[in-house]
Amino acid sequence: MKENTMPNYVTRHHLSVEENFCHFIEYDVFNTLTSLTADEFWQALSHSVNILTPKNTALLQKRQDLQKLCDDFYRHHKGEKLSAAIQENFLRDIGYIVPEGDDFSITTSNIDNEICHIAGPQLIVPVKNARYALNAANARWGSLFDALYGSDAIDDNDGKEKTKDYNPKRGDAVIDYALKMLDEVFPFDGIHHSDIDMYDIDNGHLYAKSNDKSFPLKDPSQFIGYNKHHTHDDMISDILLCHHHIHINIIIDRNDMIGKTNSAGIKDIIVESAITVIQDFEDSVACVDSEDKIDVYRNWLGLMTGDLQETFVKNNQEITRTLVHDKNFITADGQSLTLKGRALLLARNVGHLMTNNAVRDNNGNDIYEGILDGFVTVLCALHNINKQSTFTNSTCGSIYIVKPKMHGPEEVAFADELFTHIENAFGLNPNTIKIGVMDEEKRTTLNLKESIRRVKDRIVFINTGFLDRTGCEIRTGFEAGIFLPKDDMKNAQWLGSYEKNNVDIGLKTGFSGKAQIGKGMWAMPDDMAEMLSIKIGHLQAGANCAWVPSPTAATLHALHYLQCDVFAIHRDKQSKIQDNYIEKLLELPLCYGRNLSDDEITRELRNNAQSILGYVVRWIDQGVGCSKVPNIDNVALMEDRATLRISSQILANWLYHGVCHEQQIRQTFADIAQLVDQQNVHDPAYKPLCNDLEKSYAFQASLALVFDGKNQPDGYTEPLLHEYRLRYKNAS
Repeated sequence: MKENTMPNYVTRHHLSVEENFCHFIEYDVFNTLTSLTADEFWQALSHSVNILTPKNTALLQKRQDLQKLCDDFYRHHKGEKLSAAIQENFLRDIGYIVPEGDDFSITTSNIDNEICHIAGPQLIVPVKNARYALNAANARWGSLFDALYGSDAIDDNDGKEKTKDYNPKRGDAVIDYALKMLDEVFPFDGIHHSDIDMYDIDNGHLYAKSNDKSFPLKDPSQFIGYNKHHTHDDMISDILLCHHHIHINIIIDRNDMIGKTNSAGIKDIIVESAITVIQDFEDSVACVDSEDKIDVYRNWLGLMTGDLQETFVKNNQEITRTLVHDKNFITADGQSLTLKGRALLLARNVGHLMTNNAVRDNNGNDIYEGILDGFVTVLCALHNINKQSTFTNSTCGSIYIVKPKMHGPEEVAFADELFTHIENAFGLNPNTIKIGVMDEEKRTTLNLKESIRRVKDRIVFINTGFLDRTGCEIRTGFEAGIFLPKDDMKNAQWLGSYEKNNVDIGLKTGFSGKAQIGKGMWAMPDDMAEMLSIKIGHLQAGANCAWVPSPTAATLHALHYLQCDVFAIHRDKQSKIQDNYIEKLLELPLCYGRNLSDDEITRELRNNAQSILGYVVRWIDQGVGCSKVPNIDNVALMEDRATLRISSQILANWLYHGVCHEQQIRQTFADIAQLVDQQNVHDPAYKPLCNDLEKSYAFQASLALVFDGKNQPDGYTEPLLHEYRLRYKNAS
């Protein structure tokens, strides 16, 4: 949009619909859709907007009312180390914590195997970027050799560095690592994979051969299938193995450059990697108006019809990316076997807070974006449900929507009501739409069991996330005192209890074997060696899925699921479930008399200013909602609105309580702006902040997130980001 231009609207059933958005729905979405008409869609949306808008508004008002009561309570007790009992009584009195009912188990049905039976990595990706969205959908299978060779999982010592041309010494280290993994997970009786001359199939069993001797697979059930060479029927081209429901595909080609380097002729090992993918409409996208909503919905539509493609230039070559086909094998007993080539896709819609100008109600107000997301994402998914698509996403006929930023059982129940409206409007069976509930707000954590109860017939996912959950923790107890530095909060008692509570409540309500219990993102996409060392802890804690930031990370993280039987861990934990974590959950992560040194304060200011500026400048100026931003120590971290929420709330809290002052923050941000400019010097689309800090929308938005942070609803960053992004777009 240009300055002083206004969007044009057309009328559809008492709704004002932005003209281009209307065209997208009526001509793109309904191009092949036959199960209902565009007129029926607008009528249903108008009906639901009329009923649901007042309820949505009331829920948001209740958030504000509860926060005001919390502010008054904690201000009155500022500086006191309040007991959990005092806080619990207060929170129950005001309805923040609701009474807990009897035990129950979720009853969700028609759930895909990727959700209920396969424990594996979950990749999250901004759906607004078609190339990334396709890469993620196709990340169901990943090359282990490429993931190892291209990452720091293999060190650069002793001549193993990555070079412009292929480095055989590094390649040997990759093969050695991979073959040792095979020895651990898929052992043969009496021989190591590195000593195998060839793999052979005899009477439906897999054998390793060396020096005319045969060695059986220790667990014959791990052998699932194979393929023959396309020109030599007597030669095996690849072998399919499975452990803990995760498949690996050993590719054999003795004529290949890599295959020649090992005695068995292994060209590559393809690992089943991103089992599920969240296509994100929320924290990782910058989506502020109808133009942006068309972009995200168009990509989701293409994923649901199977027609999405993206052409780009890489290494001076034009490449067109499309969705990949399924993988076919011959089973051990000679039958045909087809495995899905793509991850199961979930859509993460926005929460209940924001509105969007793509559609306006009969009073001329922008409608709630969460309502719009629900209707349009399901509308697009009808192509898949009705088998009007190239590929099948859900073989069970389900549509998976993850809902973030819901505060407690009432708001979860509202999402259930919205989904029921959509099912009725589109003629879908009840609970066709499945829900993932993100346990990232304090009111949800303290009422998790009751939140799950409200959607027990459609829930398939709960997860934890340090960043949003900590941002909420800060804002809820803002008046109580000075919160700990960000890194110190990771070691606070409430956080560990929050993670354990999520798993225990999930197990107690019957999630194991039926739904996902998830853990948060690995935020350092360049540090795969550390991820391989640490992230297995998510499985050991009981998570049957955990977030990764890239296809490479998904392939490497999949090794953890080969090593670890998560469902056995669930069975072990069932007898150790704790009934009540509330005492530990209510311990506020405050400094409590700890005197922060000048160095600690300076470092925290600079670290958070770096996180804020490095992310916001791309959000405002380029419309990029998820960035790999170097921190103050030049370590690249994945940043999105969740990271922004905690960084801005920490500084707002410290400013409010006098740990730092306004001019100190302004000067810190001005200093860090120079560093951010330097870090982005090679980006041709980047506009330097320091050209004019006063006129930079990104710089001013960053300051506003701190100076007005206390006044933002629940500490969320979306209202200010949207405001400044729209200013930037209107002025461009």
